[in-house]
Amino acid sequence: MSSRRRFLFSSAAALLAAGFVDWRAVAATLGSSAAPEASDETFEVNHSDAEWRAMLSDSQYQVLRHEGTERPYTSPLNDEHRDGVFACVGCQQALFSSSTKFDSHTGWPSFTAPLANAVGTRRDSTLGMVRTEVHCHRCGGHLGHVFPDGPAPTGLRYCMNGVAMSFAPSASAA
Repeated sequence: MSSRRRFLFSSAAALLAAGFVDWRAVAATLGSSAAPEASDETFEVNHSDAEWRAMLSDSQYQVLRHEGTERPYTSPLNDEHRDGVFACVGCQQALFSSSTKFDSHTGWPSFTAPLANAVGTRRDSTLGMVRTEVHCHRCGGHLGHVFPDGPAPTGLRYCMNGVAMSFAPSASAA
């Protein structure tokens, strides 16, 4: 392989990994599966595709229902520092306490742990990468991924799409 071709391939791979390119569009072009592995999990909240489209904005729909990813540093929730709770925009399930939020310098809201029984996970092996996808336990909406490179006490980084969540400040923070 020529050095130029190797450089272009390496650059494209780096951009995909960094999230600057919509890897789902690339996967569709390559004929690869762009969704996390299928699950037999059922959810308390269910809507038809048309109902989800009517309930959510275009960006919320792409992330929650089609495992999309918002661009880094675009969510106002990345800079939310008040006490409160982050919830799923699809069903209002409380997901994360602000006490577990930290600045991961990745461009997405990050947390060390979800609230009890708030999220589910499944293996995501799209584009040859193995990650753990995180979704709302109540409606199955895609939230983001969890990685083992977070701070204490859990060592985990729940890297979430801000567009998939809403924020409600606590009474003392409002």
